[in-house]
Amino acid sequence: MDSPSLTVFFIQIAGAAALLIWSVRLVRTGVERAFAARLRLWLRRSGQSRLLAAMTGGGCAMALQSSTAVAILVANFVAAGAVPAAAGLAMVLGADLGSALVAKLLMVRVSWLISVLLLVGVALFLRGRQKRVRQTGRILIGLGLIFVSLDMLRTATSPLLDSAGAGAAMQYLARDTLSAFVIGALFAWLVHSSVAAVLLFVTLVAQGLMPLAAAIALILGANMGGAAIAVVLTLAAQPEARRVVMANLVLRGGAAGLVLAVLTALQPPLDWLGASPVTQAINLHIAFNLGLLLFCLPLVTLADRLARHLVSAPGAPSGLVHMTALDPAALDAPDRALSCATREVIRIGETVEAMLRPVPKLFERWDEAGAQAVTDSAESVRKRHLDTKLYLAQLNRAGLDAERSQRAMDLSGIAAHFEAASDTIATSMLGLAQRLHREGVHFSRPGWEEICDFHDRVLANAQQALALMMSQHPDDARDLVAEKDTIRDIEARLQRAHLGRLREGLTESIETSNIHQETLRSLKQVNTAFVMVAYPILTETGDLLSSRISSRA
Repeated sequence: MDSPSLTVFFIQIAGAAALLIWSVRLVRTGVERAFAARLRLWLRRSGQSRLLAAMTGGGCAMALQSSTAVAILVANFVAAGAVPAAAGLAMVLGADLGSALVAKLLMVRVSWLISVLLLVGVALFLRGRQKRVRQTGRILIGLGLIFVSLDMLRTATSPLLDSAGAGAAMQYLARDTLSAFVIGALFAWLVHSSVAAVLLFVTLVAQGLMPLAAAIALILGANMGGAAIAVVLTLAAQPEARRVVMANLVLRGGAAGLVLAVLTALQPPLDWLGASPVTQAINLHIAFNLGLLLFCLPLVTLADRLARHLVSAPGAPSGLVHMTALDPAALDAPDRALSCATREVIRIGETVEAMLRPVPKLFERWDEAGAQAVTDSAESVRKRHLDTKLYLAQLNRAGLDAERSQRAMDLSGIAAHFEAASDTIATSMLGLAQRLHREGVHFSRPGWEEICDFHDRVLANAQQALALMMSQHPDDARDLVAEKDTIRDIEARLQRAHLGRLREGLTESIETSNIHQETLRSLKQVNTAFVMVAYPILTETGDLLSSRISSRA
């Protein structure tokens, strides 16, 4: 190849790979926006059986096209006590198998399918009025673009078939499987998608460019890199969450290294995996994750104990340290000062979200230390809110233009709503949990499931609101405001269901009636406080009417 052709070749390869990575993310985003609540519900409710947990994790990973997304969700559930650690690990192992099956499905080549997916997807996305319809269109577009990117990759790599240099490089990877393993792990971690990495490697095999031995090493490395993604993303999470993903990394990464060593040393025939190198490569990926699941499923409790030694809980802090992002020296620079205030408000919101997470634990089993931690956090929120309000007032006294003044008012309002949510959790919800414990009563099983499901939905909205404060994306703001109506409807439906159990004379429902109803109302109030994050964004874009969100697409 001459120099200009080489430049064009690398641009084509990079463009195809970039489209593949983005397309996988597009599908995942569509599924998360349209069906996240349902997927979270399935995951949390399947925690009573390891086999069911593994199957649910696999199904969710196939829907999201990402085992990492499932691992993060499960880690949060484990940290909140909603899912046992052993069942959580079973879900993550099932998700690993689910992502492998997705790679198999996406290798199917049907020429007319691309046109159908893009045509139907664009029509649904542009013409659909309901959120799920539009997001279904997004998913179909993403699937179509995945197939387009794979075709682009095949076209771009075809000149390499006659290139001696490329062939020598691939043959080297086939001989040095350890280097190929490391490259596969690093690439999967870099693109944050083991699915995209495996699709890329298998496509190179299909082109006749990469030897099977190199592809196997790269795919096994991608399994380890895929498991490492969740570990990196949860470094700041609670120990309980980190243990799940760490155990998965040890099991999946260790098994990948062991399988590579065995295959390199023994070089067994792989004809039983398929007739062609492509089939053998992708089937080995599936067989590896299936074997890992079947072997490790009975050992998840033991693996969790091992993870407790690898990720120990930090020691208790010596005292409450109040660190603030409010910098008095920045008051002379309004943009810097508003940035400081924004970070402080986000910290307030993060504290309230952390207070909300352990609420179901306290309802299920009262814990004085846990309750005191929530109370201490509420006191910290009050101080932060007061400091933020005074800081913004001082900034306003210095003289701000209309736009910055409005931004300061919006931040002050959001901080006030966060403080109100904190008070609801620390005063109302803790009081209800303590009353439940003091009176020695319990929610009925249907009632408790309803409260847990409702709490999880509100918690997801709180996390979405905090992400929105950083992204400021109008589409996400619209989705969050729409959730306010959804939460209101769900709360009304749950109240009716509770009254129905009272009419049936269910003793547990009668004993806990007031606590049940007040808990639902408190959760709805917390949700409303977090939804207020979206209103300034939609007011600025003109999407908000005087009383509610506009219907303009």
